[in-house]
Amino acid sequence: MASNKLQLYFGFRSSCSWRVRIAMALKGVTYDGHPIDLRKNENKNAAYREVNQMGQVPALVVGKQVITQSMTILEYLEEAYPQPPLLPKDTLLRAKVREICELVNSGIQPIQGPSLWMHFGEETCLERSNFNITKGFTALERVLAGCSGKYCVGDNLTLADCFIVPQVYNAVIRFNVDMKPFPTINRVNASLITLEAFKSTHPDVQPSPV
Repeated sequence: MASNKLQLYFGFRSSCSWRVRIAMALKGVTYDGHPIDLRKNENKNAAYREVNQMGQVPALVVGKQVITQSMTILEYLEEAYPQPPLLPKDTLLRAKVREICELVNSGIQPIQGPSLWMHFGEETCLERSNFNITKGFTALERVLAGCSGKYCVGDNLTLADCFIVPQVYNAVIRFNVDMKPFPTINRVNASLITLEAFKSTHPDVQPSPV
């Protein structure tokens, strides 16, 4: 590509994409953005399949290499751009951050993915997604109650925080999840959404039609 910047292919409302945008904003990493409109099936276009054969977002192009899967991209960014760190130095706290990330990434998010909507339809998926997010948030609430400070793990921003805000947004805006039973999640989310890195990467301000 002509630019030497990182190339980020993302969906404007994709929670996986938003996680990466947040981390890049927190680290001050610049990139050329390429919005992929999932509603128009642009992720299935031949041109994008050349970038990511799975047709998923996000995808990060670094030189001639393509990195897919949001957690992998975040780990790469942490190693390639170590300041400010988004993983604690303490081994157990690092594990706790990764636990929270994977609770959302593997335990909650896949159940609300667009591929399920194609198979089961909107009404069924809304009901199932609401149920499973609520179940996942019940577990997440308990985890955060034991490790959170101002943010997910203590008072320093970590990769875990990159996962919380997009998932809460999806829960409330898309799946009508009742958030009253989750005071710790609500408190942490309220602290995070005031930060510029979270506001500037919000779906509503991304270069894609709403």
